[in-house]
Amino acid sequence: MTRRLAAEALGTLLLLVAVVGSGIMAERLAAGNVAVALLANALATGAALAVLITIFGPLSGAHFNPSVTLYFALQGATPWREAALYFPVQFAAAIAGVWLAHAMFGLPILETSRHLREGPAQWLAEFVATAGLLLTIAGGMRFAPLSTPMLVALYITGAYWFTASTSFANPAVTVARSLTDSFAGIAPSSVPGFFLAQIAASLVCWPALPRLFGDAAQSA
Repeated sequence: MTRRLAAEALGTLLLLVAVVGSGIMAERLAAGNVAVALLANALATGAALAVLITIFGPLSGAHFNPSVTLYFALQGATPWREAALYFPVQFAAAIAGVWLAHAMFGLPILETSRHLREGPAQWLAEFVATAGLLLTIAGGMRFAPLSTPMLVALYITGAYWFTASTSFANPAVTVARSLTDSFAGIAPSSVPGFFLAQIAASLVCWPALPRLFGDAAQSA
């Protein structure tokens, strides 16, 4: 269990370093072109995810995401006692990842975002983004388990562009990104709507995906 938690912590931390760090770099180099910055942020995040899921999947399942852990716990694939340990590790590691990214780029360690992301359209986008992520994981693990890391990476890269919220799809990522006033940030006041939409997606996918794919996908 110590190794599993360490893998989950390190993977979540590095995911946030990739998300926030690439956002900072993209914003600095894009000369005000938001489309170019978003493209760079999406590609870097997707590339990092492919690597992190591949190397940490055999150790912890590479959830890096409370919505994923909740889904697997509801399915019975992850014991609740294990999920209860994953949740705080994911949140703490995500926050640490933001702080590490800030340190690398010479920004204040402690910040809060002023980037408002609010309203029913944004919440719907987060529900779609999270449900699509769970769909990708469940389908990949059911029919193409060796390809699941790349499938998830490709989905997230695409979802940056086809969701209005730019696809946070992760409660720990959402909370952590409220602590950066960079390109990747989200204002703390916008966090509850995203958080609830992400959890709702896990609850809806819990009965729906096994019906779609047959046997429930099992976590590593």
